[in-house]
Amino acid sequence: MKTIGPKDLPLAEFHNALLTAVAPRPICFASTIDKEGNPNLSPFSFFNVFGSNPTTFIFSPAKRVRDQSIKHTLENVYETKEVVINVVSYAMVQQMNLASCEYPKGVNEFTKSGFTQVPSIKVKPFRVKESPVQFECKVIDIIETGKEGGAGNLIIAEMLLMHISPDVLTAEGKIDQQKMDLVGRMGSDWYVRASGNALFEVPKPSRNLGIGYDAMPEMIRQSNYLTANNLGMLANVEQLPDSDSIAIYKHINKQLMTILNQNLIPDEKKDALHKLAQQLLFENKVTEAWKVLLS
Repeated sequence: MKTIGPKDLPLAEFHNALLTAVAPRPICFASTIDKEGNPNLSPFSFFNVFGSNPTTFIFSPAKRVRDQSIKHTLENVYETKEVVINVVSYAMVQQMNLASCEYPKGVNEFTKSGFTQVPSIKVKPFRVKESPVQFECKVIDIIETGKEGGAGNLIIAEMLLMHISPDVLTAEGKIDQQKMDLVGRMGSDWYVRASGNALFEVPKPSRNLGIGYDAMPEMIRQSNYLTANNLGMLANVEQLPDSDSIAIYKHINKQLMTILNQNLIPDEKKDALHKLAQQLLFENKVTEAWKVLLS
């Protein structure tokens, strides 16, 4: 294990290590406006949502590492106390990247990056039409975490309105994660696309407690085939299947019957059962996997 403190490396090198380690990060594509009415558009990945009632976002335009200067977004927020947070989809990531160029103050990044300005309803900054979801916000507070380069400036914003493109909604009117096709920020020049095979579901534990890792038989915990994720799924059930349901399952699952009827030594039979249980876990059939393991 390599252990380093924040002062053990040059700041730029430590900054890169930090952003590579804490990833992926959602992107706040922040639209602001200065007191003269000049629009500004810039992405920030020190960002997340921190409450739903009131709906609270925090993002941080950090001081530049090289010269400790602050960004136009932060200057504008101090002046007007308003911001529109636009989410970033894969279809707009290259234009978003262009908007991150450090153009001189007063240059409109909407124009430079080819995005479409849409008037907001409750705040002055424009929304990005191409963004699938846009949040109009008022700024509640700004917390400076330091004076040196790399220090954060936590902009705490309360959402006033949320705009959702119909293109990303299901027939029931809910946001479809696949249709959103969001991107996340990694370290260096890397991004990640949150759609397709990159997405997977992990059911939250129920209100009742799972049996836990420690309640599983030792022979299962020490399996040659079941991974830590497999064991986590197994440990999340409320209770184990009863003997009657296991007996019935033995007669309806041909693969299980074949394994049980083969002339195998105990270790071979155990491995075969664990392989079958793993296959069922890949299909999210946790109860069936338990029935195989307890056969």
